[in-house]
Amino acid sequence: MANGPIDTLRHAVRGRVLLKHFGMLGLVLAALNAVPLLAALLLGEAAHAPLFAVPVAALLALCLPLARLKAPQHLQLNEAFAIVVLSFMLGALAMSLPLAALGGQGWLDGLFEAVSGITTTGLSTLATVEDKPRAFLFARAWLQWCGGLGIVVLSLALFMHNGLFARQLMETEAVGETLVSSTWIYARRILAVYAALTAAAVAAIWLASGDAFGALVHALAAVSTGGFSSFDASLGHWGGGPAAVVLSFALLGAVALPLYHRAWHAGLWRAPLTLARDAELRLLLAATALTTLLLWLWMPAGAGVSDALLLAMSAQSTTGFALAPLATLDDASKLTLSAAMLAGGSVGSTAGGFKLLRLLLLVRVVQLVLARAAAPRHAVIAPRLGGRRLDDEDLWRALLVILLYVLVVFLSWLAFVAHGYRGIDALFEVVSATATVGLSAGIARPALEPLLKLVLCLDMLAGRVEIFALLVVLHPGTWFGRRAEAA
Repeated sequence: MANGPIDTLRHAVRGRVLLKHFGMLGLVLAALNAVPLLAALLLGEAAHAPLFAVPVAALLALCLPLARLKAPQHLQLNEAFAIVVLSFMLGALAMSLPLAALGGQGWLDGLFEAVSGITTTGLSTLATVEDKPRAFLFARAWLQWCGGLGIVVLSLALFMHNGLFARQLMETEAVGETLVSSTWIYARRILAVYAALTAAAVAAIWLASGDAFGALVHALAAVSTGGFSSFDASLGHWGGGPAAVVLSFALLGAVALPLYHRAWHAGLWRAPLTLARDAELRLLLAATALTTLLLWLWMPAGAGVSDALLLAMSAQSTTGFALAPLATLDDASKLTLSAAMLAGGSVGSTAGGFKLLRLLLLVRVVQLVLARAAAPRHAVIAPRLGGRRLDDEDLWRALLVILLYVLVVFLSWLAFVAHGYRGIDALFEVVSATATVGLSAGIARPALEPLLKLVLCLDMLAGRVEIFALLVVLHPGTWFGRRAEAA
């Protein structure tokens, strides 16, 4: 059999293959969850350490036997989807109890906090965070940092077979390797970029704010485009310079991490040209500028261009830091922010949304339809993007993802409207969750109905692991039916 993943959804997942790789990723989660345990000890809050030790022990006990199973290394596409989705769910469940206990909440609110963390969303039902232990605040930010890196690495499982998406995500010529090994090659390449951005963010925010712990928490949340803050007023607590520094790194996190790698290897003089040639980066900057202009025109009197710019950066990068309560914004500003959040950042970044690459492909579809309608009957018109020829399959798949995002937002919005919430505020909250942003119109709160908390949890998970992947995992044919022979 040829090397590489089995490119098919015709067969049901194989239990042994799924369990083995699930166990391997579970061990990675155990190692990552050990960091908050260590942080509790270093922060002088040893009394909270046992709460973080429990999920580490549980993950080791569950996943170590699974990782030792003997199973084929080749993965079917639906198996890769299932591993990604289940890993995010396991990571959220593992941290739900510590976050619930330290946050003084019920388990459902702890789960909401954990899902919001690992999906790098930043929505919270907590009334206040400033009275919480520092171990709790670090754990939330660390969970976002892990979720941000995880989605960049594990996104190969989603885009590996998707033409243009795969070519942009995986800058390697390692042909004939399994999904796991290819993902690790990609991870090694971007891990240095991710770590360097984080270290630079910690140093810059610390210098700007003079708050070492606050700098660490906000750097982890900014680079991962997560948005959890250690202050009730979010970046409004600092304001001015520190907020600008934090959101600058948030915008850097919304840029495709492989682009930094290419720019570094292009050399000092050619790096700016490499960055300038990237269509998504240009669109990210243009979208941020347009959002800033619209917010400046519509925000209440007294709000300056700098206020509009920082809020636009927060929304477009899908970070979700706020400088002031958003419930007072006018409807036009909320709709503008909703559009920015839904589009999101670049493919291969830690940002959410349906991604700017798909927006570019949507534009190419419109151009293609118009060009073919005006061309002679036998003319051949091939769409291109960034010097590359696009397949029709790339274009229609992009349209499908955008349609699925809109459908999820619509159905979730109906649930909130049915519970009596104002339409524009409900739309804003649902878009924020589905795009994994975290900006809130005031709906996410302790008193939010349990059903709606679960709806937002599902939105956040769907937005982070990609909606199509979640649909594949929920499809009965993924679990029941004829299975491929062992390979």
